[in-house]
Amino acid sequence: MNIVVLAGGISTERDVSIVSGTMACKALREKGHRAILLDVYCGDSRISDGLDRQNGDLNSSGTQKSFDAWFPEEYDTDEAAAYMRSFNGQIAEMKRTRQEFFGPNVLALCEAADVVFMALHGEDGEGGKVQAAFDLMGIRYTGSGALGSAVAMDKELSRKLFAKDGIPTAAGFMLRRDEERRPACENEIGLPCVVKPCCGGSSVGVEIARTQEEYEKALETAFGYEEEVIVEQYIEGREFSVGVVEGRAYPVIEIAPLVGFYDYKNKYQAGSTIETCPAKLEEDKTAEMQRYAEMAYRTLKLKCYARMDFMMAKDGSLYCLEANTLPGMTPTSLLPQEAAALGMDFPMLCEHLIEVSLCGR
Repeated sequence: MNIVVLAGGISTERDVSIVSGTMACKALREKGHRAILLDVYCGDSRISDGLDRQNGDLNSSGTQKSFDAWFPEEYDTDEAAAYMRSFNGQIAEMKRTRQEFFGPNVLALCEAADVVFMALHGEDGEGGKVQAAFDLMGIRYTGSGALGSAVAMDKELSRKLFAKDGIPTAAGFMLRRDEERRPACENEIGLPCVVKPCCGGSSVGVEIARTQEEYEKALETAFGYEEEVIVEQYIEGREFSVGVVEGRAYPVIEIAPLVGFYDYKNKYQAGSTIETCPAKLEEDKTAEMQRYAEMAYRTLKLKCYARMDFMMAKDGSLYCLEANTLPGMTPTSLLPQEAAALGMDFPMLCEHLIEVSLCGR
């Protein structure tokens, strides 16, 4: 298959997305597919205008020539990733001076591909906007559609839907930048509490506040990313994640940071977290968590695949914190580790996610 692995973008998770995209592209090529790595925002201006479907050359039968030339048999994925990273220092200026989101040749290449493997992370990739554009253009892609992506990205909306459908989740409330901020001891959550951006990912901007001073600092940090933040009950206990593919839960994985909680550093710094899959849990507790993960998948109207994050308090109570509609895709990411516990290696998983996405849409 001719595949565009779409990554990069302008969210706070741009760097993580490039890593996911690079690994997925290599894995798909290992399986014999003609995959190319492309930055959704920066595109690839090195490609000629020959991608214009409306003005492209026609062959003798009057039909469009094959676009296989743009999906070469030999391809340097690391070079493509380096090209993407060359724009990192320019993103802020690009956002200031241009209006369009899709970069040069992005839409034409995505139209030419058999499918787009979504390796985007963060609001501008997981929030449903790209998916909605692709739906309108008839471009096939991996993962959930526009509606499920948008709902899952909004943590406040997700919490409310979880509560409505009987999925246990941490108590909390949303606070807007222009709202009056009461001292933590006077709100319904109190201290300690968790403060995080409403639509962020990879735990960027997430802090645990144990004092009023830390609470105020955490709010300022979170508001540095978004206009709305979530103040949530702090749950002391064990952290877990459960992948759901085609509506069925994968093995539970436990996440045990050596220091602190599962923040951005502990997620992506090698050796900072112990991950155990399958998690060492009693069978009934494993089944309960998997059942809630599948319920959350349905509640948020997700499709194809996703990953749900959980906390288990010291008394054994479970709390579904959020859903990740485009989870990290490196061989050591959580979903691939869960797949490995089922005997599925990373290239097999990448190919499987394409298969279920094409069948489910």
